[in-house]
This record gives sequence, structure tokens and C-alpha cells, in this order.
Amino acid sequence: MASKKTYLDISERKFFLRLFDVLILILSIWFSYVFLDFKYFKFNNQLILNWFILLIFYYVLFGEIFQLYNLSVSNNRYLILRSVVLTAFATTIFYVFTPYISPVLPENRLQIVYFFLIISTPIIIWRFIYSWLIFSPKYFKTILFIGHSSLVKKLLTHIKNDNFHHVTGYVSEQKIDGLKGYHDINSFDLSYLVENNPITEVVVSEKNLTNDNVSFLNQELIANFKKGVNIISYETFYETVTSRVPKEYLDHTFYKNLNFSKNNSNRFYLFGLRFIDIVISILGLLVFTFLIPILLICNFIGNRGALFYTQERVGQNTKPFTIYKLRSMVKNAESNGAVWAAKNDVRITVFGKFLRNTRLDEIPQFFNILKGDMSLIGPRPERPEFVKDLEKEIPFYSIRHVVRPGLTGWAQVNYPYANSIEEQETKLRYDLYYIKERDTLLDFKILIKTITTVLFFKGQ
Repeated sequence: MASKKTYLDISERKFFLRLFDVLILILSIWFSYVFLDFKYFKFNNQLILNWFILLIFYYVLFGEIFQLYNLSVSNNRYLILRSVVLTAFATTIFYVFTPYISPVLPENRLQIVYFFLIISTPIIIWRFIYSWLIFSPKYFKTILFIGHSSLVKKLLTHIKNDNFHHVTGYVSEQKIDGLKGYHDINSFDLSYLVENNPITEVVVSEKNLTNDNVSFLNQELIANFKKGVNIISYETFYETVTSRVPKEYLDHTFYKNLNFSKNNSNRFYLFGLRFIDIVISILGLLVFTFLIPILLICNFIGNRGALFYTQERVGQNTKPFTIYKLRSMVKNAESNGAVWAAKNDVRITVFGKFLRNTRLDEIPQFFNILKGDMSLIGPRPERPEFVKDLEKEIPFYSIRHVVRPGLTGWAQVNYPYANSIEEQETKLRYDLYYIKERDTLLDFKILIKTITTVLFFKGQ
């Protein structure tokens, strides 16, 4: 199986992108210094290493913010161009105005323009080459699905256009319309399929199969597992592809698959999280103080009413608390009772839409974070009226309340407003994925995605 591995998985692709970005960044600056009279960087200076470390830090950081390492962006030339230009521009501005650590500002200010072109143009060229070469079926992961046709169909909807997976065939109890490569689960030979197809991964589910099917399947899997075939469960594959737990976890045996992240009891992690909560909430409230006069004027023109809005929400361990927001809806928006907010909600004012798109309506919640009602990151706190109904309709909905609710969260950055029971269940599975996997890296990803949402006005 190792000899068949020509694909690049997600982590390898992202590492590959970052590595070559950094190498091309360094080489382009060196080439410009030697051949193009670019003097902002002087390679004979003893601080050259510090200069490059700072440059790489800024470039990778802003690359994350402007989605330069989002693999769906890396296959679209317009989005590549946009992300590289924004990343290079932000890097240039922050780099040249960083005191002491970066080179002294050049007397000829055109050198700054050259610097921007040097760190953007070669990267754009290399990224275009990458999108042409790497996004080829040769570098897709080739999958064989084994399981009930209903689950195979479900997985196909998630990988149909992701440019990372190619379905070479499936083993099931019946054919699926529009999908080639069917093999009967009662008579297939897994060893033959693996040896005669470029299969890199076998995804298996025993759910809804007969006992005879399961017995025969296990014999085949054991024989091929000993040969080094990469075999993973349907649930593991689903989590990897969707970044949420599968619906199958939400049953009476939930404890087999849903566990607290080890960081839930890690005092160092929890202390660091609370420390960051306090620091960022204080900074956020200071910024909010300076924005209040502008917001008051805009609110008077576009909202006509109170600037602030309070609402009861459910916090950690189902303890209720009062949340603070900037009002974004018309007066008496819920005169007929509590209603879920929806995309393009007619109750949202023109100014309110701006507040929501930029997430400015959430700024007063820094006070909730400072008080300890909320954290910077966690499941979004829901209203008691909705929680009561959702707990009746969705099994284990209350599990999301085991951690402190957040200003932003994994469900918040991955899924739009949920205004139905089905959508709320999907959003819950993102929250449970966070509770199960929470760590510093995942928290960082959420912060970056949140910043991206604000910068590109993707808020709801």
C-alpha cells in the first residue's frame, strides 16, 4: 500500500504550501538584492536572520487570516490573486512599521513598493503553477467505501467536489444510481480490489448490515489489515471531512464516541484560556468605548431607538445569564413571541445588517466575558425558550452546556444561522466536535476564521 501513495492529504498540502511560500519569499528577496538593486534587505547585516523570522511570521499569520492556506481557495485563480495581494499588503504595512526588529525604513520610499511586489508576484506565479499541477486526480486520495448504500450516499455528498478524494468503487447491498464501481457485499474480494486498483483508503461501516455480511466483512478486513491496508471507520472519515461529529453518535451509546477533550481538565490550558479572555475583553471594551459616539450617531440615523439590547441566555451548566448586544432589529421585533433569526431576516434594520456583517453587534459581550459568563471561544449561548424546545426534539442537546459559551465558536464559523430543528441539530454536531477536540490549535483556527469573517463581511 505504501508504494501506491501518490496523493497528498490535507495536512501535507497545507505544509507543502507554507514551506514553498517561505522558500520563494526568501529566494525572491535574495534574488532582488543581488540582481535588482533592492536595498531594503541587506544580507551583510548581522540582523538578517531576525528580519526574515519576523517576515515569515507576518506572512504566514496574514496568510491564515486572508485564507491563503484554505485549500478550496488554492484551486481558484481569482481567490489566489485576492488572498496573495491582501496577505502581501498587510505584511508590508505591518512589517515596515514594526520598530527595532525590522530593517530601518529606506530613504527611497519606492523600495517599500518594490518590497510589496517582491513578496507578492513570485508567490502568485508559484500558486498558479500549484493549482495547475497539484489539483489533478493523480493527487487525490482514492477511496473504497464499504457499507450500507444509505451511508455511502451520505458520504458522497460531502466529498463530491472537494478535490481531495476520488471514489474508485463501493461495496454495498445494492447499486446506487449514478455511481460506478459497484461490488456486491455478499461476494466481493477485498484483496483483489486493493491489488488491482489504486486504492489508498478503505472506509467501512457495519451499520444496517446483516450479521452474515458483518461476519464475512470482518474476515476480509482482518486479512487486508495485516497487509498494511489503511482501513478507517465511517465515523472517523466523516469527522475528518466535515469537522463535525456524525449523527450516529447521538444515541444511547453516545459515551463510546463523545468524550471531553483532555484539555477540559488541563489546568494550564484553562488558565491560559481565561487569561486571554480577560486581556482581550479589556482591550475590546476599550476599543468599544472609542466607538460609542460613532455608533450612537449611526444608530440614531439607521435604527431609531435604544443602542443596547439585553436578552437572557443559557450558560455553562444551564445557568441563565443576561447577554449584552447592540440592537440590530426593529423595535418590538418579537412582539408575538421568540422567533429564530434567519438569513435576510426582514426584522433586521439597514444599520443592523452592517452591525451583524461586521460582528460589531457582539462587542458588548466582552463585558460578559470579563464577568465570566462567557469565554472568547465556545458554543454560542442560546435562549431559554429555544433550549427548552430543542432539548425535547434533539437528543443530548444539553451536552453543549458542559463548557462555557463563547463569543465565537466552531459551529459559528462553519455554519450559518440555524432556523429549523434539523439545522440546529447540524450546528449541535459542530459544537460537540469542539467539545471533543478542543485545544489551543483549534481555538486559534476559530479565531482566524472569525477574523476572516469580519474582514470579508461574512457575518449573519
